[in-house]
Amino acid sequence: MAVQIETKYGIIDLDSDVIAIVVGLAATDNYGVVGMASRNQFKDSIIEVLKRDNFSRGVSIKQDGDNIIVDVSIIVLYGTKISEICRNTQQRVKYDLERILGIRANKVNIYVEGVRNIES
Repeated sequence: MAVQIETKYGIIDLDSDVIAIVVGLAATDNYGVVGMASRNQFKDSIIEVLKRDNFSRGVSIKQDGDNIIVDVSIIVLYGTKISEICRNTQQRVKYDLERILGIRANKVNIYVEGVRNIES
């Protein structure tokens, strides 16, 4: 599925995998996010076997007319304030999508799938 953006010069089709990679990089760059949670175990296990980086793990992109909805599943660091991590992740994802790809996400839904304790 591709997201279509209409500009004064024509139509731009962005593949959802490109958007998912930008979202994954933005999400994992936040303090307190220790990883992405998988929503499609089969696809992610094949990518893991092929030894490819998978920044789109746990990211789902939907387009409903002109509205773009992004779902992000993350794993957070134990002992951090989950609500702040989610709010910061939402803001960073929206900012990076607009700055890098020029698209505006109407909704960014964050799903915390787990908590992990990182030992030093």
